[in-house]
Amino acid sequence: MAKDVTVKLVSTVVLVIGVMLSGCVTTTDSRFSREADRQKALNNYVQLATAYIGQGNLDRARDHLERALEIDSRSAPALAARGLVLSAEGEESLAEKSFRDAIASDGDYTRGRVYYGAFLYSLKRFEEARDQFRIASRDTEYKDRGAVFYNLGLTEERLGSLESAEAAYRRAVELTRGEARTLLSLSRVLVEQDNFSQASRYYSRLQTMIQRNTRLTHSPESLYTGIRIARHFQDRDQEASLALLLRNEYPESVEYQQYKVLIANDR
Repeated sequence: MAKDVTVKLVSTVVLVIGVMLSGCVTTTDSRFSREADRQKALNNYVQLATAYIGQGNLDRARDHLERALEIDSRSAPALAARGLVLSAEGEESLAEKSFRDAIASDGDYTRGRVYYGAFLYSLKRFEEARDQFRIASRDTEYKDRGAVFYNLGLTEERLGSLESAEAAYRRAVELTRGEARTLLSLSRVLVEQDNFSQASRYYSRLQTMIQRNTRLTHSPESLYTGIRIARHFQDRDQEASLALLLRNEYPESVEYQQYKVLIANDR
């Protein structure tokens, strides 16, 4: 089962929210004289609201979304963003209605499905979340498609479908050109299936990334995954090195407790 951890390496459902604070929306009496102006104003309000959501400023986000919905009450981007605000405020029923309204308004608005899928995942409604991520993953034009497959992989893991999780993670690795979190998740699920040869291949790529990028550090999950691979291949030096890091950096982690059980069983 997948765990929520930081790369630091993070395995968590991803909501990609662009920060767009590059200007203010100005209004004039003639701003809706042309459809292009109307659509531009709508887009600006939604973009600003999304940026404020990313900053945690829900009041400002709500103000901009109200203006957007005054322009178009069925705007899928505005409705989906409003769902994020309501979810953050703990209004689960209202949030779900807003997400569903967004999808009903525009079934091709993939970002809305991603938001809704993440919302369902947070409520542990994994089968429903999987449905949303599966539909979203079919949009070949969606720029964050790699993240969608990563989310799908996490959801499949939660449902115990390791082969499906593996397939989703492989696509995520391909589409993101090997992001650290996708490499870790694929390595982990391959270990769970006793496919240590391929797990070792992807884990080696992860190790190389961590060595080359000072912003990346091992998490308890990545260390324990590496330990399991090293133990399978009887690489005692590698196991000892990773175990030392795990003990020194994360002595209270679940993974360190699992490692202690692992070595106790060998005695």
